[in-house]
Amino acid sequence: MSFCSLGLCDELLKAVSEQGYTMPSPIQVEAIPAVFKQRDMMAVAQTGTGKTAGFSLPMVQLLSEGERPQPHCVRALVITPTRELAAQVAKSVENYSRHMNLRSGAVFGGVRIEPQVSFLKDGIDVLVATPGRLVDLYNQKAINFDQLEILVLDEADRMLDLGFIDDIRHIKNLLPSKRQTLMFSATFSQEIKSLASSLLNNPLLIEVTAANSTVDKIKQKIYSVEKARKSELLIHLIKHNQWHQVLVFSRTKHGADNLVSELEKAGITAASIHANRTQHARTLALEGFKNEDIAVLVATDIASRGIDVNQLPYVVNFDLPYVPEDYVHRIGRTGRAGKLGLAVSLFSMDESKQLQAIERLIERKFELETIAGFKPNKKAIAQAVAKEKHKNSNTQNRGKSKGNKPVDDEYGNFEADPEPRGRGKSKGRKKLRR
Repeated sequence: MSFCSLGLCDELLKAVSEQGYTMPSPIQVEAIPAVFKQRDMMAVAQTGTGKTAGFSLPMVQLLSEGERPQPHCVRALVITPTRELAAQVAKSVENYSRHMNLRSGAVFGGVRIEPQVSFLKDGIDVLVATPGRLVDLYNQKAINFDQLEILVLDEADRMLDLGFIDDIRHIKNLLPSKRQTLMFSATFSQEIKSLASSLLNNPLLIEVTAANSTVDKIKQKIYSVEKARKSELLIHLIKHNQWHQVLVFSRTKHGADNLVSELEKAGITAASIHANRTQHARTLALEGFKNEDIAVLVATDIASRGIDVNQLPYVVNFDLPYVPEDYVHRIGRTGRAGKLGLAVSLFSMDESKQLQAIERLIERKFELETIAGFKPNKKAIAQAVAKEKHKNSNTQNRGKSKGNKPVDDEYGNFEADPEPRGRGKSKGRKKLRR
């Protein structure tokens, strides 16, 4: 099947061809005609299979047939969990609509709000936004939803799972009840499916691949190593195999920065990307990685959303994620568009529970491998397990925040308010507003 058979107009077919796409992916084959029917939809597809084009192409065509937006008004709203993903989706919409008279852009936190307020004055056809900044703009009366026709929740499972549900419900109440709502994601638990269905009206469900499955084109390997020697092993793998463009996942922000220091000491160019870094620093790091000026990009799970590098060859899990679905999202950064990819996990015995959860989720049993010179000894294994048990017992009471959620320093998923509230006196951390 070709893009021509999906009902796309000539302007979009030209734009798709200019992007180098010749054949639609399975999710695009299913989603594009469904969006044209203007039904609510929940679509499940693996990361890297073309979800963005699956909703952007038909959305742009539908908007091109309607009226221009009034001042401050938005006709289509795409909500994403992170700044990087918002910027990526906005760029895709811009590329697809380049031959059409449509206005699009992105708004997110971490940068000054005044230019965004000014940008919205003339109205906009497609706005890509993170939840927190979107609410801020609405509260400042910089944005109006009276003309809204389409709402898209991208990475919907992650957005809801991370505690954005209150923001999403608040935004939903601000929007016209008569609209088309689309939800796209790589993974959906049954709980998230139930919650998502409550936000949609008689939705069409599209599952191109089994939920929580991993791409066949990705070769997955797990190396057993002592926790204290993970950095050493990573450096060995990169140098010995002459890896380039390596995306490494760290469970914490502090761990990501420490790993960058270790890599640079070994003569490997590296940068980190996480919630505590400024938007400018995150953008520079991502651009350097895409341009191959930086060999290794170390990221936390949330900051990594939106990292889209063509033919990214290597992904490394320096730490196994506590949330098994994150494993699917992580390795989905490679093996895209039919290209081969390699996903390597550095496993220490204190991560046994995380590994078992991942194996249950993807229904696969991994064979632990070792690298010569890095085989863990039994004494080190016993010490690591004992240390982890002691750490867990000490953090049961102080390591959790309200609602029994992990504190932000542990996971690197949340960031402090960019501006202090009150007269410089801390009132404690607030939930992330992106």
